[in-house]
Amino acid sequence: MKTQIPKGTFDILPYGTKEAWRLSGLWQHVESVINGITNDYGYHEIRTPIYELSSLFDRGVGETSDIVTKEMFTFEDKGGRSLSLRPEGTSSVMRSFIENRLSSEGNVHKLFYTGPMFRYERPQSGRYRQHHQFGVEAIGNPGPEQDAEVIDLLCQFYNRLGLKNLTVHLNSVGDLESRANFKEALLNFLKPHLQELSADSQIRFEKNPLRILDSKDPKDKVLLESAPSILNYLTPSSEKHFQMLCSHLKLLNIPYLVNDKIVRGLDYYSKTVFEVLTGDLGAQNTIGAGGRFDGLLSTFGGPDLPAVGFATGLERVLQVMVAQKIDSPTQPHPLVYFIPMGEEAKEECLKLTTLCRHNQIGADAEWNAKKMQTAIQNGLKLGATYCAIIGSDELKNKTVQLKHLKNRTQKEMQMNNLVTYLKEVSNA
Repeated sequence: MKTQIPKGTFDILPYGTKEAWRLSGLWQHVESVINGITNDYGYHEIRTPIYELSSLFDRGVGETSDIVTKEMFTFEDKGGRSLSLRPEGTSSVMRSFIENRLSSEGNVHKLFYTGPMFRYERPQSGRYRQHHQFGVEAIGNPGPEQDAEVIDLLCQFYNRLGLKNLTVHLNSVGDLESRANFKEALLNFLKPHLQELSADSQIRFEKNPLRILDSKDPKDKVLLESAPSILNYLTPSSEKHFQMLCSHLKLLNIPYLVNDKIVRGLDYYSKTVFEVLTGDLGAQNTIGAGGRFDGLLSTFGGPDLPAVGFATGLERVLQVMVAQKIDSPTQPHPLVYFIPMGEEAKEECLKLTTLCRHNQIGADAEWNAKKMQTAIQNGLKLGATYCAIIGSDELKNKTVQLKHLKNRTQKEMQMNNLVTYLKEVSNA
């Protein structure tokens, strides 16, 4: 039987002819930008298991959400416990925050995570059953300035990668009182049109009507165009928070559009919600999203602390980079490629290759080619700048023939001077 990868997953390759976004060099570049920007903004990494008790996501994400009802990979372990591969990162971070009593370590906690998430959904461009997310959670500050910082971090992440033509869509879902008032108005609006709604929205009508606003069904979208706006039902404190956030984003020169249909697909959001959209991914045009979730920690039995965060899908980010023809970083390549001429020279090349590596000089060697030209071509394929040729004469004289593979110049030097010279040229 032919072995093959499971549906909805993919390999990340070191090289080859697959899509450019699947090359590990590009992933490493994105990850280095993540590490740099989180350091600049004062966020600390947290790592959680890829599976949790299923009840964590039932409580956190919401029992009526598509994720819990349709998309989770759930299984029973040998002890009869129901476990699920994590479909998103926030619930796991909140569980870890509570369980490890991180609230005792300070008043404000700024955390970030990266890693694979799992959702059983129909694979399509930008959407996979195993996908990767970069996310942040800022815990402890209830003010709109924290929301603005989180949105700015996400936008700056995209800017540092070179992404263009992105739009921030912003909304507020208010506090509990705001949502209760809006829920009544929304139900009154939808009731006469109940049979016109999609099957999923008819179920949501009974269980969680606000999530109808998140429907992707075209007929639902047309109907919802004339639905009441939640922005007209915000309490004074929720409205003040939203207006101050808008003011902060203007101060930071972050352009945005107010979109009162954004509620997000997770039940834990309150007040601020936002999405970042691109025109380069087809129907799946959201590359990052987030919002405030002030009551989530207490839902899990933890301290009643405010929180705000975002998550962005790395596959989508990488595909936008490729679609916008953003220059990819160069793949790792050796500075020098050693070519031994004959069996006796192999030992010396092994020693010199290792010496270079121990001195942080990228080095590799040819062990199999029978012809000089084949060996040089192999060095060129690896992207080496120099090849270092050692034969019987070089062994006798303790020298090396150093050939520059781009300008074809060649010089002879003593073996014991090679590392010093390569350090100098690599720093030039």
